[in-house]
Amino acid sequence: MDEGRPIIAITMGDPAGIGAEIILKALLDDALWRNARPLVYGDLDRMQYLAERFAIPVHVAEVESPEGAAGTYPRIDVIDLADIGAEFPFGSPSARSGRAALDYIEAAARDAIGGQVAALVTAPIAKDAIRMAGSKYNGHTDMLADMTHARRHAMTLVAGKLRAIFVTDHVALAEVSARITHKRVLDTIELAAEALTLLGEEGRPIAITGVNPHAGEGGIFGAEETEKIIPAIEAAKSHGINCVGPIAGDVAFHRMYRGDYAIVVTMYHDLGHAPIKMIAMDEGVNWTVGLPIIRTSPDHGTAWDIAGTGQARPTSFKNAYQLACRIVAREGAPL
Repeated sequence: MDEGRPIIAITMGDPAGIGAEIILKALLDDALWRNARPLVYGDLDRMQYLAERFAIPVHVAEVESPEGAAGTYPRIDVIDLADIGAEFPFGSPSARSGRAALDYIEAAARDAIGGQVAALVTAPIAKDAIRMAGSKYNGHTDMLADMTHARRHAMTLVAGKLRAIFVTDHVALAEVSARITHKRVLDTIELAAEALTLLGEEGRPIAITGVNPHAGEGGIFGAEETEKIIPAIEAAKSHGINCVGPIAGDVAFHRMYRGDYAIVVTMYHDLGHAPIKMIAMDEGVNWTVGLPIIRTSPDHGTAWDIAGTGQARPTSFKNAYQLACRIVAREGAPL
């Protein structure tokens, strides 16, 4: 066993979705093994079944704990939660699949919190499935924030040089304005600065968007910019953060694309997701900045329509894994 390489914990996601398939396909790339040891938390029978079904030339083996993770390509080590099995149907959410997905997250997160693994890469789950299973959470982020007692955190979308960090994320558009507060905006700007440090880009400029058309046009189109966003920007500047704004979203993302900004702080979900996914739909990574553990995820869902068909592409998952390895390798990365 090569104990010099950190262990990257991988959760299998909803077993009725594409999680196991993209993990197997991604880990066929030996480049992902050079600097880390992958360890899957999931269902051994499910992984073995799909490897055989799609003729993916890997060996799936059970280990009892992270200490058993050999990281020997192409042997994929699995901590087997054994709660689904090979023949569980694909393509739709259920209480059973949701419970299994929660089990994988809980087990891997406990090991991350305990320092037995260096980072967590999560395959997609379904909000409706985990709710059917009795969970109070909407997804990974709030669950992991609770488990780690995170003081603050933010969803961050990364696709190469394109980055967006969100003041609000999975909330109805009608609720966005009320959720934009001075504290939330300032926290997110500070988390953006933290993200750049972890990426080795400390001090590069951060753009902050408005929420209204033309960033409010001096209050003509809304008061959020003048009352909440601008004061938060000024406070961030007083803390030494290199940031500018508020800038209209269309302008901010164009300027980031040409290299003027390292990351954009954006006010709501679609304002950030739409421009990045237009350019990098299959490449994005969801990174939860602010947790005391490292957590990344592919920026797509369970893909019910193609689950179990062999059509799933592993690009986003590979990028999520590689980003986790990059953050782990940074000196001072949180563990």
